[in-house]
Amino acid sequence: MNAVKTFVLLFILTALLVFVGGQIAGRDGMIFALIFAGVMNFVSWWFSDKIILMATGARRAQDNELPDVRRILEELSRENSMPLPKLYVMETPMANAFATGRNPANAAVAVTTGIVELLNKDELKGVIAHELAHIRNRDTLIATIAATIAGAIFMLARMAQLAAIFGGGRDRSPRRGGGFEMLIIAILAPIAAMIIQMAISRSREYAADRTGAYLSKNPLALASALRKLSDSATRRAQAAGVAGLGGSSPVVTAHLFIVHPFGSARNSGEAFLNLFSTHPPIEERIKRLEQLAQEISSSRYGVPKIIY
Repeated sequence: MNAVKTFVLLFILTALLVFVGGQIAGRDGMIFALIFAGVMNFVSWWFSDKIILMATGARRAQDNELPDVRRILEELSRENSMPLPKLYVMETPMANAFATGRNPANAAVAVTTGIVELLNKDELKGVIAHELAHIRNRDTLIATIAATIAGAIFMLARMAQLAAIFGGGRDRSPRRGGGFEMLIIAILAPIAAMIIQMAISRSREYAADRTGAYLSKNPLALASALRKLSDSATRRAQAAGVAGLGGSSPVVTAHLFIVHPFGSARNSGEAFLNLFSTHPPIEERIKRLEQLAQEISSSRYGVPKIIY
């Protein structure tokens, strides 16, 4: 279900890009929008890991660093027949982790020093399994495509804004609304793109929680880790205000991490706020993992097949 939802959201995002291009320059604008997005997708996909690791201030972990994390990463990769990702570390007391890379063979898992201090080994295993799930589910590719298309929409919306101010567009007749129509597109298109991109991010987090729970065979450990990480992020955000995570602002890279650097929404009742959240409500994530633990414990055949 998550895979279908992600595909539908990506299709809508692409359709929005084509629509905005068409409104600016007709058929030629639609073709340009698709070509432009394709080029941006390729460049960002190929270099995404280097860009993200540099932006977050992550560095390659030395062979003698983070022995517990390295052992867990090697065990999970071997047990689930996955290539071993590179291990990176961020020197910060903020407890978090993320995965990046254009495919499983060129992937990296980054953890903060704070997460190693906060979580026990079972919880840490759940977090690493979650990040491996993102790699296995190709979420790093999906996130790159979504971010690139959304970025292209933002750029085209800016062009529409300039066209509305200085004149232009594919049709200036009064029936089309002229500059006013362009101005509406310039305002609404980026908002719609942002909502869709964040919906994709939330969908992939649910999928990674589920797949990660199967990879580690311990949904409750991941649930416990999520609660600790979210509580820690919320306390630090309240105490210190907006603070950087590694080498960049967490606002820019928030969608990458297993929990939002400022703490996730607590429940699904905050419907309007959740539209603008990169992460699902933490309580809903924990609830689903607890339900999954019950399903696994009651199953006659042990851990069921992974569902993406």
